[in-house]
Amino acid sequence: MTHVIVAGLLAALSIASLPQLTDAQTNAVADTGSVENHPVPAAADTSPKITFGAFVDGYYAWDFDRPYDFDRAYTTQPARHAEFNINLAFVEAKISGPRYRGRLALQYGTSVVANYAGEPTIGKISGSSASRYLQEATIGYELSPKLWLDGGIFFAHTGYEGWITRDNLTYSRSLIGDFSPYYEAGVKLTWQATPSLVAQLDLVNGWQDISNYNTPPAGGVRFDYTVSPTLSLSYDNFIGNVAADSSPIQLRFYNDFIVQYAPTSSWNIAAVFDVGTQSHSSADRGTATWYGASLIGKYHFTPKVAVVARVERYADPDQVIVVTGLPAAFKTNGASLGLDVSPVPRVLWRSEVRGFFSSDSVWPTHDIGRYDRSDAVMVTSLALTI
Repeated sequence: MTHVIVAGLLAALSIASLPQLTDAQTNAVADTGSVENHPVPAAADTSPKITFGAFVDGYYAWDFDRPYDFDRAYTTQPARHAEFNINLAFVEAKISGPRYRGRLALQYGTSVVANYAGEPTIGKISGSSASRYLQEATIGYELSPKLWLDGGIFFAHTGYEGWITRDNLTYSRSLIGDFSPYYEAGVKLTWQATPSLVAQLDLVNGWQDISNYNTPPAGGVRFDYTVSPTLSLSYDNFIGNVAADSSPIQLRFYNDFIVQYAPTSSWNIAAVFDVGTQSHSSADRGTATWYGASLIGKYHFTPKVAVVARVERYADPDQVIVVTGLPAAFKTNGASLGLDVSPVPRVLWRSEVRGFFSSDSVWPTHDIGRYDRSDAVMVTSLALTI
C-alpha cells in the first residue's frame, strides 16, 4: 500500500509540473486523446531492488607432507588434509536504491576458520568467535553521482585475489593473497574520478581486524586504472600501527602493485608484486622488510574448459607476517597447475596441483617436531553458485 501511495504522489507531482495547456491544446486533447510534443513523463522508480544468493565450495585435498594434525600450514585453502569438507559456503542478501546500497552475507567453512584465526581477542565480546561467520555487513550512501561512502565489515581494499574462490584465476590463493588482508571493518570512500580511474580511501580498525586492539585507526588507498580494454593497472597500500596500546608503536607500511592483461578473449594474465616494511618495537633492531610476487596465466580452451598456471615467491626473513614458530623464517618459492571445468552454468569443478620449495625446513610433517623444506598438495573442488 505504501508503494502505491508513493507512486500516486509522484505521478501527481509530475502532472502538476507540466505547462498549462492552451484552449487549442485542450481541444486537441479532446479530439486525439494526447498532447502532441508534450508527453507526460513516467514517475521515477524509487523502490529498492533486493536480491538473494548463495555459494557452496566443497573439496578434498591431499597434502604430501601429511601433517600430523591434518591442518595444512601457512595457507587458508585448502585448509585440511585427507578430508572431505566445505571450503566456503555463504548466503547473501543485497539491496540497492537510488542513492543507497548494502550487502549482508553469512559464511561457514574451513577457510573461514583458518582465515579468522588471528582475529584479536581483547575483552569478553570480541574475537573470531564473534565475527568469523559474518562475511560482509555493509551500508552505502551516494554522496554525489560519482562518490560513495560505505561502512561496516567489507572485503579488503588490498590485493588482487579475493575471498570467494570462483572469482579468482586459481583455486587456491597465492601466498601474497593469503598473507594480506581479506576483510576490514571501517569506512571507505570510492570515487569514480574518470571513466578509466577509480580511487578509494579507507579508514579501518587495522590489518584484517574487526576486533580492535589499539586506539588509532589504520588507513589506506587504492587506485584502479584501465589503460585499455585489455590492460589495467592497480596500486593499493596500508599504513597503521600494529602494536597494542601497551607496547611501543610498530608502524606497518604495505604496498601492492597489480597488472592485469587480457590480450584475447581466451587469455587472462596477472602479475602482482607487494612489499612491506615495519618498525621493530626496539630502536636497535631497525626496520623489517618482506616481499612477495606472483605471475598467473589462464587459458580458456572453450567457455567451459580452462587451464591455469602460477609461479610465486614470498620472503619474510624477520617473521613479521609469517610466524613459523621456528628459528627458520618463511622464504618460499611455489608453482601450481590447475584445470577448471564448468559443465553447466553455475557449476564449477576445479582441480589443482601445487608445490612449495623453501630455503629452510618449515613445513610440518606426519612426525611431530619434524619439518621439511618442501611440500605439495593436490585438491579437487566442486562449487555451486545459486
